[in-house]
Amino acid sequence: MRALFLSALFILLIGSVTGAREKAPARATTAVASSSAWSEAARGTIDSRVFDLALGAVQCAVRSGAIAAPSTLTVIDYSKPSSEKRLWVFDLRSHDLLYEELVAHGQGSGDNMANVFSNEPETHASSLGLFLTEDTYVGKNGYSLRLKGLDEGFNHRAGERAIVMHGAPYVSDDFVKKNGRLGRSWGCPALREGVAREVIDRVRGNGIVFSYYPNQNWLDSSRYLNDCAAAS
Repeated sequence: MRALFLSALFILLIGSVTGAREKAPARATTAVASSSAWSEAARGTIDSRVFDLALGAVQCAVRSGAIAAPSTLTVIDYSKPSSEKRLWVFDLRSHDLLYEELVAHGQGSGDNMANVFSNEPETHASSLGLFLTEDTYVGKNGYSLRLKGLDEGFNHRAGERAIVMHGAPYVSDDFVKKNGRLGRSWGCPALREGVAREVIDRVRGNGIVFSYYPNQNWLDSSRYLNDCAAAS
């Protein structure tokens, strides 16, 4: 009987270890909260504090069940002038930097520097926070990507406001040289026409966009930047 009992216990322990090993990859897909796993080259020119904030917000959104583990993370740092590259697209699985691009902000947010952000219709201002990339369509701005705002009170009206990612002729180095800044959208993150479709197709569906600015109200209130347990 003792030998039979020990054999059964040994089989049970082996099964537990095997099960744990099989579940490990699933946990790894959400382990995106630290930039320490990224090489300097893979981070590009992004501010490390902004990158860490973005990765932490994604981790929180996954843990809370708001989203499935995303494949890409697009970060926009609106604290930088529009004349500089301030959009980065990262592959969260391979830890690669895919794109580093110019991006326009909304007319209602400012000229070269954005400093006003809104969730309200008709403001033509950009919004802050986490967005989920959805499907594409062809509209008045050409090939476009719908964005679903996840930050209640800060960008959740993105669909109603038709906030999408699209290409625009006013986003280019030549435009900056002539005008000192990019042109401005009606609140959408507009990209160079030459790269817009490629970027959109890379991030469409199961991607996250994180729009940043050191707005204290958003930093203090976003459900994804503070107590992640409260976001569940």
